[in-house]
Amino acid sequence: MTATSLPLRDVHLPAAPGWWPPAPGWWLVLAAVALVVLAVAALRGRRARRRRRWSALFDGGVVAADGSAARLGAASELLRRAARRCAPQAALLQGEDWLRFLDGQARRDFSEGDGRLLIDGGFRRQVDQAQAARACALARERFVGLMEQRR
Repeated sequence: MTATSLPLRDVHLPAAPGWWPPAPGWWLVLAAVALVVLAVAALRGRRARRRRRWSALFDGGVVAADGSAARLGAASELLRRAARRCAPQAALLQGEDWLRFLDGQARRDFSEGDGRLLIDGGFRRQVDQAQAARACALARERFVGLMEQRR
C-alpha cells in the first residue's frame, strides 16, 4: 500500500469533562471551608451573646440605683468586680492609680476625661446627669472589655 491510498483521518480529541459533578477532592475542600465558616460564625455568635449578657448585667446594676450619684457608685462597684476578675491586684488600687488602670494602654478617658467622676461621683450630693451618663457609658465599655480579658 502506498501512503496516498491509506485511509488516514485526523485525530479527534474527546470532549472536555464537565464541571459537574466535582471530583471527590473538591467535595472535601468544600466541606472543610464550610466547617471553618461555621466554626467562625459560632465563635462570633458566642462572643456577641457574652457581650450582650455582660452589658445587660452592667445596665441592670446601674439602672437599679436611684439618682446620678448612686448610678456612679454602682458603675464603680461593677468596674471593681470586673477588674478583680482579670487582675486581682487591681482591687487594691485607689485614686489616680485606679484611673490609670481603667485607662488601659491607649486611651485617657478616665484619668483626663469624663471618667474622673468615678473617683468621687458616688459620694457627691449633686452630680450633673449628663456627666454621669457619659461616665457610665465609659464605665460600661470598660466593664465589657475587662470581662472579655482572661486571667
